[in-house]
Amino acid sequence: MHIRFEDKKLPLLPILSQLLNKGIDLKKSKEVYFNLENETYITLPSKLLEPILKTFYELLDKPNSEGFKLRPYEANVMENFKSDFFDVHDSSTLKKINKEIRKKEKINTHAKGLKADLRDYQKEGVAWMQFLRKYGFGGILADDMGLGKTVQTLAHLLIEKEYERLDKASLIVAPTSLLGNWKSEIEKFTPSLSVALYYGSNRKDILLNINKYDLVITTYTLVNLDREKLKKQKFYYLILDEAQKIKNARSESAKAIKELNAQYFLALSGTPMENHLGELHSIFDTVMPGFLGSLSSFKTLYQTPIEKGQCVQTQKRLNKRIKPFMLRRTKDLVAKELPPKTEIIRSITFESEQARLYETIRVSMEKSVRETIKTMGIGASHISILAALLKLRQVCCDPRLLKIEEAQKITKSAKLQMLMELVEELKQEGRKILIFSQFTSMLEIIESKMLEMNISYSLLTGSTLKRQEEIDAFNKGKCDVFLISLKAGGVGLNLTTADTVIHYDPWWNPAAQDQATDRAYRIGQDKPVFVYKLIVENSVEEKIVKMQEDKKALANAIYEGKEQGFSKINEKDLFELFK
Repeated sequence: MHIRFEDKKLPLLPILSQLLNKGIDLKKSKEVYFNLENETYITLPSKLLEPILKTFYELLDKPNSEGFKLRPYEANVMENFKSDFFDVHDSSTLKKINKEIRKKEKINTHAKGLKADLRDYQKEGVAWMQFLRKYGFGGILADDMGLGKTVQTLAHLLIEKEYERLDKASLIVAPTSLLGNWKSEIEKFTPSLSVALYYGSNRKDILLNINKYDLVITTYTLVNLDREKLKKQKFYYLILDEAQKIKNARSESAKAIKELNAQYFLALSGTPMENHLGELHSIFDTVMPGFLGSLSSFKTLYQTPIEKGQCVQTQKRLNKRIKPFMLRRTKDLVAKELPPKTEIIRSITFESEQARLYETIRVSMEKSVRETIKTMGIGASHISILAALLKLRQVCCDPRLLKIEEAQKITKSAKLQMLMELVEELKQEGRKILIFSQFTSMLEIIESKMLEMNISYSLLTGSTLKRQEEIDAFNKGKCDVFLISLKAGGVGLNLTTADTVIHYDPWWNPAAQDQATDRAYRIGQDKPVFVYKLIVENSVEEKIVKMQEDKKALANAIYEGKEQGFSKINEKDLFELFK
């Protein structure tokens, strides 16, 4: 970057640094001036400097005295200099990349061997993946659950094989519960892709013969367990399904994944950011290292100003930076054929015994938490806080979940009674019902009620051994109700035979509940879907729902560029939960 002044060509960045050191506010003046040399001053229009300041923020590396060092994935900052003030000379590929970022050229999305008809938005997704591969970029396919992230990925990989670029095995890493789903989808949609499951006792044989396969599927757990063996392999693609599994950069799974060696990287996740922006950084830092800088610089430049300072301009800068590399479509936008989804809050009022128990626990827990925070500070008290809130949530679900003598004496639960009345009513309407809870012990209580009322059901928890049998029983109409733990069945299931979803208890993370709902509300669903949320009035549950709204707003601010949606929790907010 240079500025021409009479017959001189002066580096512009040292001039700008001089202004920044003085703390010049460009918004307050149409022109700024600086000392050139020998008490010679020059004035510059503020409009000229604004795009350069913007670029300072977008590029995480410090500029040298001559200019900025642009990497290919930063090509879109060239847009900052579209004005009459600038004469841009670009003999590199940046201009071409920037053109494709803004308006992608026609990229082949046809795979001859694909046994599926892709929808238009899915073809767009394949074209986006082809664009990323062309320039060696990583990315996150963040489509809503149920929009076919798997088939888009397989179509992309099939194109790579048909063009003879897939010259070594690609590794797909997924939660254990989704291994079977990936294998069946590959056999169904891309039978010409050879596949092996890296799972069980034959893992050694798979590695010895890895060149025989186009795709190898394994789990996050096994990548961590076999990290020394796997990091010696060279893969064509590394595909991370449900990539929120590595949202914590300090976890062993995230560290093990980062050690893998691949030519290209792609993450799949309907919820790449569930709680805070640091999770999004962790995924991007895996699929495109350096793109968002170090975590500390990311916090300084983006996370803290957005989450704590509620800075809309910073949010817009981050949105613009990640937009080319994170593709997100929602059902509302692209799946017009999906039937309507109706969400219904069913409010529940405690009966006297349960109300007295809740109030006793609430007063006791609030006092305990205040004392803990006073002694240890809020940061070191999170385990005590969560334990206290857990007790209140358990009372809301059913007093018997609380392992104290006073609670065990109360055999009636207002929410359980509401649930059973609702199930009976829905059954008479011919509904097929999914019931989700985070508490497996709560599902056991509901199960006993189902038996008592002679209602047929399937059950899926982390300890279910014959998982597929339970799924098949529900899908084939052998039962009307499916009891599912949020952790075991919140992702990876296709249950479009259901038309009703009941969330028995709210969870802090709204994305987890949305993913659970999407077991029924996904491509292939042809019936209106009703989603019931059972919430106890004037309880911690009502406050959790409010916190969910805040978190969802923050996610929407990043995914969709909306300007509202900043949330933070402090001591005052915390004690609101105990009111």
